[in-house]
Amino acid sequence: MIRGRVDLCLMIEGQDGVTWPQCLALAQACESHGIPALFRSDHYLNLGGQSERGSLDAWATLAALAARTSTLRLGTLVSPATFRHPSELAKVVVAADHVSGGRVELGLGAGWHEREHAAYGFPFPPLKVRMEMLAEQLEIVHGHWADEPFSFAGEHYRLEALEAQPKPVQRPHPPLLMGGIAGPRGAALAARWADEYNTPFAVLGDVAAMKDRVTAACEAVGREPIAFSLMTGVIVGRDRDEVRERARLVVELRQDAEDPDEFLSSTTSSWITGTVDEVAEQLGALRDAGVARVMCQHLLHDDLDAVALIGDELAPMLA
Repeated sequence: MIRGRVDLCLMIEGQDGVTWPQCLALAQACESHGIPALFRSDHYLNLGGQSERGSLDAWATLAALAARTSTLRLGTLVSPATFRHPSELAKVVVAADHVSGGRVELGLGAGWHEREHAAYGFPFPPLKVRMEMLAEQLEIVHGHWADEPFSFAGEHYRLEALEAQPKPVQRPHPPLLMGGIAGPRGAALAARWADEYNTPFAVLGDVAAMKDRVTAACEAVGREPIAFSLMTGVIVGRDRDEVRERARLVVELRQDAEDPDEFLSSTTSSWITGTVDEVAEQLGALRDAGVARVMCQHLLHDDLDAVALIGDELAPMLA
């Protein structure tokens, strides 16, 4: 029996052509089966070059889901600093927080997918500049949500005597997640501004090292360590045949040349795959490495049975 706890959340890739009915059905399935949070990517263009797969705006979708759910927490993983002015972002998050009654979380990162920036006309400066923008956005978003008047004069943004109203429902502010690989600048920013650090598709050994870097950055500024979480692909089934069938559908969706068995073999270190018992063991190892939440990337957007399996059978083994 695995002891301890790691929370399981669902994560969907909105840029894979996920429709509003699919989003709503997945959110309702999460609530029905006890999954505490649903995160979605914040991209405008399909990452695999399949231009026919559209993407609903992340924050518009989350605000709509907030009105159709009652307990589910909702957030982005993660919103690029390059997409929105920080004042617009802070306002959007506050609106969704009010609609939800205080159930939203903001994931924020520097942005990375150059092609979608070119397609939609968003500037895509070098990484150093994007990190500067991210640092300023983190401070500005906090300033929007704070009780005191706020002014800011940076390299990229300027605000004068702002008293943003209304304030978020969640006080002092909605949880803020930073995403990345815990490099020195990212870890330092997270230690100052974030409530949680999330990394994608990391192997177990790298998870421990990244968590240690974020913890050290928190200690350097006199702060208790923030939560550390992982977003990764999850394929789980009741038996090997069910696992293989879900892998086949994922391969088909991704338009990979691999067969399902090759795919499962090639992803053993960076994905979580297997039967319920096998997946529980992998999640237990992550829990022991200090991971507080796993955002289970769910690519089969019509597969509500997998959501039920995660919530009803897998999560209780880790609670």
